[in-house]
Amino acid sequence: MTTRLDGLTVTAAQRVVAAGQALDAGRVDQASLYLASVTAEHPEHPEVLRMLAGIQGMQGQHQESVRTMRRALAQRPDDPAYHNTLGTLLGQAGEYDAAITALRRTCELQPDMAIAWYNLGVMLVRSVRNEEALGALQRAVAIAPDHMPARALLADMLRMRGEAGQAATEYRRVIAEQPWAGMAWWGLADLRAQRLDEGDIQQMQQALLAPQATDDDLMAIGFALAKAYDDTGQYAQSLEALATANAIARRRRTWDRRGYSTAISSLNAVFTPPPAGAPGMLGEEVVFIVGLPRSGSTLVEQILASHSLVNGAGELPDLPQVLAEESRRRGQHFPQWVNAMQPADWERLGRRYLERTAYWRSTRPRFTDKLPGNWIYLGAIRAMLPGARIIGCRRDPLETCFSCYRQRLDNNEYTRDFDDLASFWRDYDRSLRHWQNLHPSRVLIHDYEAMLADPTARIRQLLEFCDLPFEEACLRFHENTREVRSPSATQVRQPLMSNTARAPRYGALLDPLRSALDLPAWRD
Repeated sequence: MTTRLDGLTVTAAQRVVAAGQALDAGRVDQASLYLASVTAEHPEHPEVLRMLAGIQGMQGQHQESVRTMRRALAQRPDDPAYHNTLGTLLGQAGEYDAAITALRRTCELQPDMAIAWYNLGVMLVRSVRNEEALGALQRAVAIAPDHMPARALLADMLRMRGEAGQAATEYRRVIAEQPWAGMAWWGLADLRAQRLDEGDIQQMQQALLAPQATDDDLMAIGFALAKAYDDTGQYAQSLEALATANAIARRRRTWDRRGYSTAISSLNAVFTPPPAGAPGMLGEEVVFIVGLPRSGSTLVEQILASHSLVNGAGELPDLPQVLAEESRRRGQHFPQWVNAMQPADWERLGRRYLERTAYWRSTRPRFTDKLPGNWIYLGAIRAMLPGARIIGCRRDPLETCFSCYRQRLDNNEYTRDFDDLASFWRDYDRSLRHWQNLHPSRVLIHDYEAMLADPTARIRQLLEFCDLPFEEACLRFHENTREVRSPSATQVRQPLMSNTARAPRYGALLDPLRSALDLPAWRD
């Protein structure tokens, strides 16, 4: 009987198995140690390559991980586990279409692989294909009723639909069966419809000691525990829990803030002055809403989606996918190919984006694309879709950065450290101001605190900028029952609160973040 470890020495096989177990637990540093000597001895063994690809993916080397995994898959083209790994790595790289294709192939090869159906569901959720995702996740749970991540994600989908009570019940069921299920704890904390209490804190403190808990569980529980401490006024303990959870994440991957700032400057320079883009007003159907997470972008979308002419599509992956398609076609990374683009090329990309997003115009003529990170592509948006409108959300920097630090955000590694957060916020702020200065009629800077101070005036401003007639429903956005797919799903179903500032509760405890942002220290 052949196994995936055939061709390895006994010692090498044991190390590969140990590396796989470490990866499953989310401990990439341990996996790297186990695999180091094996990689030198067996550099082209497919199972060694698969483990290496997993390590590279967790370390953020996304393109390299996909290339490594394709080398492994070429040797075992009909192995469902290999297609599953490739699909996961493609998803980490943001290549959701290719990830879905790979995972569907996995499910064809082994229909009873619950993890493959779960991974497929994750990628479909990220692609905002929620009905398909629901079917995949239900299939995963039918195969493996104890697959807690799938059950937690199904509960997340209940929350998206505004069914907070049912979601909370399902999270509690998962926790009752697996007290260390981090995603269920975080889902419960992130509902915001109910406060976690001292009993929950004690349960989470015990769960952190469970030997079954992976690093992913520990991080998610840590963020949930911080929320519970915050709810009970234990602010120093909340910050301590956050520091621990973020430190676990930083063991996998650190953020190169200087390199990122340099890359943003170079990217802005490529589009300054703006190139000759697509002719006419292509893209008038779309409103891009960009910003840092937790800066009020979901609120802006909820307001616009309450208008009879606008469909709130959520965080669409289509713009980055279109740019990635062009990078593959030209064999160069974005933005290396920008200077070779002609107006007809930009028009082709704009029409490709509109083709991919046609579903969102099937019931209403306009739609929003609320992927926050699209701010780095504003130059490309202006060239591809000159008729599009762009709303850049800006919230108080201290509140924004602290909220990001408190939120469990996948693939947002700049949120793990105060200096990284401050640097990222400055990159966003200077970029947004740059594009607003260049394109004042198409780029609006929306101030979150000004919205709280005078909601009617600011909502009217948003509608006027989007060339939409005023509708009273936009003032009653919290009554809109549309599906909301973001951490603010519960909040935007409530009327505006006059003050959402959280930093004052922490007082001088947040002075390190204030210092990173060049803000004065706390004064009582």
